Parts: sequence; structure tokens; C-alpha cells
Amino acid sequence: MSIAVKRVYEPAAKADGYRVLIDRLWPRGLKKDAVPLDLWAKELAPSKALRQWFGHDPVRWDGFRHRYASELDAAAEHWRPLAERAARHPVTLLYGARDEEHNNAVALKAYLENWLHMHGPR
Repeated sequence: MSIAVKRVYEPAAKADGYRVLIDRLWPRGLKKDAVPLDLWAKELAPSKALRQWFGHDPVRWDGFRHRYASELDAAAEHWRPLAERAARHPVTLLYGARDEEHNNAVALKAYLENWLHMHGPR
């Protein structure tokens, strides 16, 4: 199992494997044709309301992770194929936030790894 997280502003690497942007909004200052990615999975991003509530405030991190997990629970058809791919091939979750520790990619990685640990690849 290989799931990595990386800022979308960092250069692509062969080791990234399948590159997935998981932000609802396109990252500022980047042209769409200049970003090597395999999928822009807007549906895996937190809802607008959750994103605004969180506001990248580390104090709200635990609450954000819990609420985001609830949103993901209801969207298995969008993340399960990604989890299945990650069980067999490298996957890199791309995000645009400046905070490298408190962002939706870190939360999604933990969610997917937990699911794979509990259920294994199918």
C-alpha cells in the first residue's frame, strides 16, 4: 500500500504514481495544462461549508477530520476506487494548502489507510 501526499506546487516525480488533485478549487497561480495529474477528484474535497468552518485553523483539526470522515463515509463510490488502486500501486494525493500537516490530503490519506487496514484490497 502506498499513499503519499504532496503539494501540487512541487515538481512531479515518477515515484508519485497515480496523481490525484483532491481540492474543490483549482490551485492559485497554476495553469491547468502545467500540472501533471491523472485525476482532479473535486468530489473527494471537503464540502464548502466544512472548508470554510475549518479555515486551516489547527485548533479545529480534530473536528475537521471527524466531520470530513463523515462526508467521506457518504461518498464511498468516489474514494473506494482510489483506495483499491492504492492497495496495489503508488498514489499521490495533491493539495494546494500551505499547511503541510493540517489539510484535506493528510486527512484523506489517514482515512484511506484506515479503511484498507480494516478491509484490505478487494
